[in-house]
Amino acid sequence: MKRSLGYVVSVMLLLWGAASWADPYTDTVNLFKNAGESGGFFKKSYGYAVFPTIGKGALVVGGAHGQGRVFRQGEWVGDTSMTQVSVGFQAGGEAYSQIIFFEDKRAFEEFTKGNFEFGAGANAVAITAAAGAGAGTTGAGTHVSGGKKDATTTGGYYRGMAVFTIVKGGAMASASVAGQKFTFTPRKS
Repeated sequence: MKRSLGYVVSVMLLLWGAASWADPYTDTVNLFKNAGESGGFFKKSYGYAVFPTIGKGALVVGGAHGQGRVFRQGEWVGDTSMTQVSVGFQAGGEAYSQIIFFEDKRAFEEFTKGNFEFGAGANAVAITAAAGAGAGTTGAGTHVSGGKKDATTTGGYYRGMAVFTIVKGGAMASASVAGQKFTFTPRKS
């Protein structure tokens, strides 16, 4: 009996350790590959930036931040971070994943030149969500949708970039103006 219990505990610890070593970037890319229209963008884009988790919170003034990686034709070429500040009626908090596809080399280079900003008018497509407000660069809107595999989306490139988000949890009411600022650091060989 003791031996069986020790075996079960060992297997559980091994599985827990394996889960904690999982690559959040690979998991997030796979999630977007299997969620609605975003999957098709992997085949037709020059590259992409992926953010496994962006945390967002607000009470009138809000902010969001997340770390990501940038890939060119499937190869990891650098790291990126996103910071967002918003002003307007808003309250709550949420976490979401985001991916930005670059249609061509020009769009990729524009993003990776160091500092890049999406203005408040840029749009993101919310693939799936919990009840609450839409995650994205506009900071406005509400939605309710099913699970990650129930996604139905439409989207396209705007100025060579397409943005998709997947809300991971939380609730947020928002009617605000926001923009996202990105920094890029090339990967050291």
